Amino acid sequence: MIQFTAVEHEREILAGHAARTDQQGRPAPESLTAARKAGAFGLRTPASYGGAGAGAVHVARHLAELGRACPATAWIAGTCATGKTLAARTFGDEALRDLYADPDALVCGVGFPGGRAERAAGGVRVTGRWPNASGCEDASWAVLAVRDGDTVALALIPVTDLTIDRTWRMAGMRGTGSHTLVAERVPVPAARLVPVPQPADPADRLLIQLTVLGPVVGAARGALDVVAAMFGSDRKPFMSAHQRMGDSPGARLWLADATRLVDRAERTMLALAATADAGELTGADGPRLQTDLADAARDCRAALDLMLDLHGASGFATTNALQRHWRDVAVGSRHPHLNPYLAAENYGRALVPAR
Repeated sequence: MIQFTAVEHEREILAGHAARTDQQGRPAPESLTAARKAGAFGLRTPASYGGAGAGAVHVARHLAELGRACPATAWIAGTCATGKTLAARTFGDEALRDLYADPDALVCGVGFPGGRAERAAGGVRVTGRWPNASGCEDASWAVLAVRDGDTVALALIPVTDLTIDRTWRMAGMRGTGSHTLVAERVPVPAARLVPVPQPADPADRLLIQLTVLGPVVGAARGALDVVAAMFGSDRKPFMSAHQRMGDSPGARLWLADATRLVDRAERTMLALAATADAGELTGADGPRLQTDLADAARDCRAALDLMLDLHGASGFATTNALQRHWRDVAVGSRHPHLNPYLAAENYGRALVPAR
């Protein structure tokens, strides 16, 4: 089991403000400060710019640790890691010096080309809308995909140059504040608009997928913490002769199965991260790895169902942390990177090439 390596006080802050983060639709200021102190926003800032320059295993572990305490804050940290990974592979020194002037700056981003660039003196002007920009209300920079003629490029834009349409109204991952960024002829210097590198680096792609899985695995582990506390209490299963939850063989079996599923998801995540760090991937490996990612996410969902069986209807009380973890896992695990039926479809296509 992954152990939380951040300062214990910071972990307690994240967990203690997770409900507030969920309710207000963005991380509590205390949570952002704690995550920054824990190094969450500098994970993928290169070491040459004062960041951790962390590999995939470090990133996955860190995001899972954060997700155990506050899944939404972990998700935002994962988005930041993705944005900085793409930036480092795309932009030149001039743009990167601006981006990494604060190595712990929060970055948001959207990989769907929701805008267009038009030529202007010294660069371009960008107009568009980018939904699902996690953490945008607290981010300093946005890395946004735009159409530049016949190519897709990445634009690096200060969030202060954009407006935010508060469109994120979801059942889970509410605290990510994944609203829509809007640009209306925003000037972007030439150094901050660069075509997306092709082909994409397979190891980078896997790392980016892990930034989505890590918070989900952490959220499932955090749910287990809630259930473990229940087993450690004097609560008894209702409508049974058992005096405590731990006295019930059935309850112990359900707990064992839930724990096994979370452990398996965690092992899968770390194995995938080690594969990314090994750097020996080709594009042909993608479909197989995608199924592993999707399987880990489904294990987390299945584990939450067992935990809710154990907790009963009280697990859905709005004051119970279990329902928040359940909602966050349910929504986070439906990200396209973790889509199980497309993963199966792509893997099947790879196994049976077109004739």
